[in-house]
Amino acid sequence: MGVNLRDIIPSQARQEVDLKALKGYVLSLDAYNMLYQFLSAIRQPDGTPLRDSQGRITSHLSGLFYRTINLVEEGIKPIYVFDGKPPEIKRKELEERSARRKDAQEKYIRAREAGEVEEARKYAQAASELSSDMVSEAKRLLDAMGIPWVQAPADGEAQAAYMAAKGDSWAAGSQDYDSLLFGAPRLVRNLAITGKRKLPNKEEYVEVRPEVIDLNSLLKSLGITREQLIVLGILVGTDFDPGGVKGYGPKTALMFVRNYKDPAKALEFIRDALPDVDVFKVYDYFMKPPVNQQYSVQFREPDKAKVNEILVKEHDFSEDRVSKALERLSKAYRENLRARQSRIDMWFS
Repeated sequence: MGVNLRDIIPSQARQEVDLKALKGYVLSLDAYNMLYQFLSAIRQPDGTPLRDSQGRITSHLSGLFYRTINLVEEGIKPIYVFDGKPPEIKRKELEERSARRKDAQEKYIRAREAGEVEEARKYAQAASELSSDMVSEAKRLLDAMGIPWVQAPADGEAQAAYMAAKGDSWAAGSQDYDSLLFGAPRLVRNLAITGKRKLPNKEEYVEVRPEVIDLNSLLKSLGITREQLIVLGILVGTDFDPGGVKGYGPKTALMFVRNYKDPAKALEFIRDALPDVDVFKVYDYFMKPPVNQQYSVQFREPDKAKVNEILVKEHDFSEDRVSKALERLSKAYRENLRARQSRIDMWFS
């Protein structure tokens, strides 16, 4: 779920842009976050995911393949970052997610049996689960496409933020705001879901565009430090202390950290309010998460035969559609992936 900061991000720290405005930039993308969005969005009308003739889910591969090509055609250079072993302090959140998925799956079955298509679709999306086989397939596909990926030792979002802070990417890409707590200088949201999207339980559609959030502008506008932002996140609730402190939303938490300028003193207060959470360990994890410092990134010409083997032969994708998409990818590689990253200070300078 991640930390919810939306209500306190001012307009001067946030910009909606078109994909073409990101041309020339390297983006380190939270792979699990993207794949879950594909699993949730790419579905049949009744909510069931796309499957091949053997019953294996293919929604994640479809989204990864076609969306990545769209990004590369716009001149964006994506690096996918995969989660490693989750830290112990994330156990409670993972258990709660598992329980929510199980509950959603049961509600989906009941809704489907009752013929409630819209309800069934909603619960099917909530029941999405990314298996280890799906992750392996995604990595194989990226290798065949010539798109680099990095394995994080633990949290993929922390790794993506580290790469952005180091300058190996311009921004971290994720729907969650945690990247900012991890120190990403910029966060790009809505990369997987750009376009018209239907609002839940409504016959209404909205236009979703990429959104760039600048960390320095955010901190300056709020009048706080990154350390205080982490404390704010713990108050509101993160993946490491789900639910946060009762009664503290983003705005209340902002007032709190402005009064408690010393993070250590603020954490002492929070510790008493969250006796089951080691808040100092959570704080330290955001400040210095385990990261892979030995990664190597290289964009390569797509291997069309391998892509066809994975998508067409193994998973029954349309050979004609895949062939046409690969031609687009090859052209985009020649035109966009060979150039170096540029225009670092385009926004918020």
